[in-house]
Amino acid sequence: MQGRKINLLVLIALFTASSAFCQTEVLKSVVNNLAFYKQKKDLRYLAGARKSVDSLITTHADSSNLSKLVYRAIVNSSILYIDSLNKLNQSPAFFSQTVELVDKLAANKRIYRYQPEMDYVKHCLANVYIRKAFGYMRNSDFNNALQLFTEAQRFAPSFKPLNAYIAYSDNKLGNLHEAAKYYTRLIGNDSARTEHIEAASNTYQAIGDTTAALEIIKKARRSLPADRSLLLDEANIYNNKKNYHALAPLLPALLDMNSNNADVAFVAANCYDHLNQYDKAESLYLRAIELNNSAYDPIFNLGLLYLKQAEIKKEKDSTQNIARSMQWLEKANEISPNDVKCLHVLQLVYMKIGNRDRADQVNNKLKELNNQ
Repeated sequence: MQGRKINLLVLIALFTASSAFCQTEVLKSVVNNLAFYKQKKDLRYLAGARKSVDSLITTHADSSNLSKLVYRAIVNSSILYIDSLNKLNQSPAFFSQTVELVDKLAANKRIYRYQPEMDYVKHCLANVYIRKAFGYMRNSDFNNALQLFTEAQRFAPSFKPLNAYIAYSDNKLGNLHEAAKYYTRLIGNDSARTEHIEAASNTYQAIGDTTAALEIIKKARRSLPADRSLLLDEANIYNNKKNYHALAPLLPALLDMNSNNADVAFVAANCYDHLNQYDKAESLYLRAIELNNSAYDPIFNLGLLYLKQAEIKKEKDSTQNIARSMQWLEKANEISPNDVKCLHVLQLVYMKIGNRDRADQVNNKLKELNNQ
């Protein structure tokens, strides 16, 4: 569990420094075995530690002794954490029995005396749950993965990446509202990772809460104003909402960061087009076509742009713009010959220039498509 790797030296320090454990020599064998494991990395010393622990709990009184139960939990959880391949051949019930023991200890009103020890135990178990959960994730079993990640969070509630693991699993299972909740927890500070911010925003968009998605991105961009991905995400939200007045201020930075991106050039051109800034729109449509001359949308839109300009400019410019419009609309028609919208506009252009034959050809094509 990244960020919570448990050093065996910490474990030994718990045994040797804790006032609860220093009161008896009985733990000497446990501490020695753990120290030998730290030195030699031989699992038989962990087995020895467990044997020593078990030998101390033989009567009913022993099984009610809080100190003995705590260090049994420490030894057992250490084995579960360290011996991930179960080379010591623990029974299948060993993990569940240890979890049951730890839950029982956590409910004891005197357990506050052993807070560092219990923190260690819980961190060990959280690691084990996460390890098992990732095993299920590798097999795309997100139901079991989600259950185990949730159990891990019970033992390590402050370990923030668990929110990401749970959110991801919920997302895969289609539990989008739950996923959004966990992503929101994850990004609740200025140090949140960009990938988590984007995942949270995308999840809110998927459930139709565009306002929440936008607020997440805007908040993140206040801390990371130069982040390219977040800028693009905010621009995409405005573009999808057709909020071109909000999109326009982002375009200079967006174009500067994505100078060779045909899609970004098209989005910017389309925005300026809707804001009646035709010179900027024309330049950017041409830039998008230069970067990708097989893309239909910028070619068709440029044809429409010239047709609009023909309607509002002087007679001389009108004729020139009609010719330009026809040129680009014919190119768009070559790319997508069955696009009805393009055919209707082409028919209109041919009617404007008095080319009845071409207009009739387009009309026949439209009838053919309608009868399909």
